Amino acid sequence: MELILKDFSTGYFNNPVIKKINFILKHNEWIGIIGANGSGKSTLLKGILRIIPTLSGDIYFEDNSLKNYSRNNLSRNIAYLPQKLNNNLNITVQELISLGRSPYKNFWDFNLNDEDLKIIDEAIQIMDLKKLKNKFINELSGGQSQRAFLAMTIAQNTNILLLDEPTTFLDINYQIKFLESLKNLIQIKKLSIITVLHDINLAARFCDRIAILKEGKLIDINIPKRVLNNKNFKNGFDIDSHIIETPVGIQIFPVSKEWYSKNSWKTNS
Repeated sequence: MELILKDFSTGYFNNPVIKKINFILKHNEWIGIIGANGSGKSTLLKGILRIIPTLSGDIYFEDNSLKNYSRNNLSRNIAYLPQKLNNNLNITVQELISLGRSPYKNFWDFNLNDEDLKIIDEAIQIMDLKKLKNKFINELSGGQSQRAFLAMTIAQNTNILLLDEPTTFLDINYQIKFLESLKNLIQIKKLSIITVLHDINLAARFCDRIAILKEGKLIDINIPKRVLNNKNFKNGFDIDSHIIETPVGIQIFPVSKEWYSKNSWKTNS
C-alpha cells in the first residue's frame, strides 16, 4: 500500500508553503523528513492529513485520492502524532490508548467490543506499557508519556503513521528506545511511517530514506548514504559539514566555514 504525492502543494489562506512535492511512501518504509526551521516539515504532515487544504496536485492511497476520504475513513488509514502533546491529562494510559478506536465508533456510542479490546491490549504489549496501563498520563515521565501516545496511534490500526518530531522532549536514551520501537513496529504491524526529525544523525541511523525540504520544496529524497552529502547539507541548512561512516551508518557534523576551509582535505564529498 503506497502513499503517492503528485505535484502536491498545501499551505494556509491560499499561500502555498509546500510547493509541488512528488514522492512515494512505499509499503513497510520509513521516510525521515529533515530541513531547516520554516522549511515546511510540519506543514507537509498537516497537508497530507487534510488538516490544512490541498492547494494543487493530489495525494493517492490505494489508487484513490485522499480528497475522496471521509474524516473517519482517513483516520482509519493514517494516524498522526503531533509535535505538541498534552501530558497533563487526568486519564489512565489504557483510557488514552482506547481513544485510538475513535474512528471506528459513533460519537454517541463508544462501547468497546472484543476486537477493540484485543487491539488495545496488543498496543499496550508492543509499547511495553502493561505495568503502566492504570497510571494517569500526568504521572508519567516524558518517555513513558510518548510511548503511551504512540500506543494510541497503534490502536487506530492504520497502515500509515505520521509523526511530527516525536523525540524532541526525550533524553538521548529514550530517543533511541523510542525510534527502536518504531523500527520494531514496522516489522510487527507492517506499517509505513513518515517522521519529522530534527536530529539528522538519528534520521540517518533509523530511516530507510531521507527527504530534505527547503522553503517548501523537495531538494532530494534517497537512502541516507546518498542524500546526506556536503552539497545537499549546504543547500538545505546553509552550513558546511563533515561526513563520516560509523558502525551505525553515515553520520554528519555541521562545521563552520573557517573549520571547513582549514580541514577540507579530510572531508568526504
